[in-house]
Formats: sequence, structure tokens, C-alpha cells
Amino acid sequence: MGGVTSSMAAKLAFFPPNPPSYKLVADEMTGLLLLSTFPHRENVEILKLPTRKGTEVVGMYIRHPMATSTLLYSHGNAADLGQMYELFVELSIHLRVNLMGYDYSGYGQSSGKPSEQHTYADIEAVYKCLEEGYGAKQEDIILYGQSVGSGPTLDLAARLPHLRAVVLHSPILSGLRVMYPVKKSYWFDIYKNIDKIQLVDCPVLVIHGTADEVVDCSHGKQLWELSKEKYEPLWLKGGNHCDLEHHPEYIRHLKKFVLTVEKPPSQRYTGSRRRSTDQQLLPPRKSTDIVFEASRKSTDRREKPRHSTDVNKLLLKSNSNNLSEKLEKLKNQSNYAEKLRVSFDQVERSRRSVDCCLEKSRKSVDHQLERGRKSVDRIRTG
Repeated sequence: MGGVTSSMAAKLAFFPPNPPSYKLVADEMTGLLLLSTFPHRENVEILKLPTRKGTEVVGMYIRHPMATSTLLYSHGNAADLGQMYELFVELSIHLRVNLMGYDYSGYGQSSGKPSEQHTYADIEAVYKCLEEGYGAKQEDIILYGQSVGSGPTLDLAARLPHLRAVVLHSPILSGLRVMYPVKKSYWFDIYKNIDKIQLVDCPVLVIHGTADEVVDCSHGKQLWELSKEKYEPLWLKGGNHCDLEHHPEYIRHLKKFVLTVEKPPSQRYTGSRRRSTDQQLLPPRKSTDIVFEASRKSTDRREKPRHSTDVNKLLLKSNSNNLSEKLEKLKNQSNYAEKLRVSFDQVERSRRSVDCCLEKSRKSVDHQLERGRKSVDRIRTG
């Protein structure tokens, strides 16, 4: 039963375009390999790479002059390089990355037949070419897996501890889980991503459409929940299984992710768990410092009124002291005026007393003179 189910899962997993969308041709002047449907580009190389399974896969390497990252793209189950060519060129331009795409065994002009184990050998051969042929380092490589491509992507990512990042585009939990909502992994299942995602040590971005009818969005959400280093996911509202690249948010979010993971780990702001880890392990300015800074600024703002109040208090105190001094002066002046008034009153009373005495003396003199005159008059008449 397990073998039958595994065979069914494999048949549902692989739909190579038939016929292939391109042929391999050699340039007449240079002898370089080209895809028959596209003109030669100076920055695009077409390769044929041997695998450990004995097949030969076709690879496509796009060089960007400003790139610091290399994107290794594993496409979906019903596409080949001829159909992905233009998207790959656009991604390289917009993300400023070198990009390596390839066809699985049995796809396009790659030899052999598609199978789970062949795809593992295929991606290993392409990764080896990046390291040995183009000098790419593990720390500079971003693995990108779309749909069934999430299988070889996570299988390789689980064995490479120093990758720059992983992108999962409409990923699957496992082949069997696309058909049946099983709760555990069976030995005969294929692409058991649900078990491998927990072994990935680099930042993981998950992109999934909410209206995906081929692989339900719950697959992407569960893989994101299980990842160690989460980056903010992109759940594209109304997005289907094969149209996410047409949503404007797709390229914006992907570009933001690439720019983030290209920074040193201490400067990254990836997912919630990643930020939490960075805050705990790294002393440079993080959200905690920002909180402290905001708190300090807030305290400063609260202290300003207090400073103003202190000045007002000082001014009031100063004014109060000045007023007291003035009142004291006025009081002293009032006392002085009172003393002057008392003195004037005393002088006035003395003057009146003198006037009274003088008036009495004058009247006494006048009376005596009058008596003397009358006495003289009597003597004369006598």
C-alpha cells in the first residue's frame, strides 16, 4: 500500500512540460550553449551539469555586476527553464543577485526521469557548480524553492548550516499531505518538508497565496510556524498557486528580505523570533535601547514643565522677597511719617500754647494800659 501511495504522490508531484518549451543550440560564433527561444545575453550562461545519479541537468546562470548574493532557484512541478527564463532575468535585475536556475532530471533538456531522489542529486550538482565554478560561498547563497521545488530546497538547506537564507514559495508540507490531511509522517511519503524545516538554521521567508487550490495556504503557514528563524511571511490575499509573481507585493517583499539578509546578523530585522534572539544576544542598539531612549525622551519631556515650575517658583520667591523689602521700606517710611506727624503736632501744640500765652499777655497789657489811661483822665477832669 505504501509503495502504491508513494508512486501516486510521485506522479502527482511531477508534470514536466511536454514537449519542452526550448531546445539547446550552440552559438555559431562562440560555440556557447543557448536556449533556442532566446537571443544570447552577455550575462547569461547555459550549462550542462552531471549528477551523482548519472543524469545531466541543464542550468542557467545569470550574473549581476552589483550582486553580493546568489539565488539558487528550484522551480515548480509544471515548468521548465524556457518558461522561467524571463522571470529569472527580472528577478536578477530587481533583487541585484546572481541567479542559478535549473531543470530537474526529466524536465526540459535534462536527461533521465523525474523522481524525489533525482531532484536531490540535481540540486547538489547545481550547488557544487556554484561553489566550484563561480566561487560562491555558502554564506552568500539563498535557496529558493517553489511548490515541489521546496522539497530539494529544504533537503539541501537542512544539510548546510551557514546558508544566507531560504525562500519557500507556495511550499508543501509533504507529497502525501497535499492529497490527504495526515497527522504524522510515513516512511513512504515524499518531500517530508515538515520534518526538515526544523533543521534549517538560517532566516526563512514563506510566500503563499490565500486562494491556492493546489497546495492549501495552511502548508505555508505551518512551515513558517515550524521554522527556527522566521522572517515576516507574505500571505498574498487572493493569490493562486501559479500567479504570485504578478502581485506587486511579491517583488517588494522579496527585495526587502534580500536586503535584510545581506546585512550582518547583528543588523538584521527578520521575523519575530529572529528579533527576539537578536535582542537577547546582541548589545548594539535594539528595540530595548529604543524603548529606553523613548522612555528617556519621555522623561525629558515630563521634566521640562518641572523645570519651568522651578523657575516660576524662584521668580515668585524673588518677587515675594522684593515685595517684602518694599513693604518693609514703606512701613519704615510710614513710621517715619508718623514720627514726623507727631513732631509736627507737638510743634503745632507748642505754637498754639505760645500764641495763647502771648494773647493773654497782650490782653493783660492792654487792660492795664486802659486802666492807666482812665485813671489819668479822671485826674485831669478833677
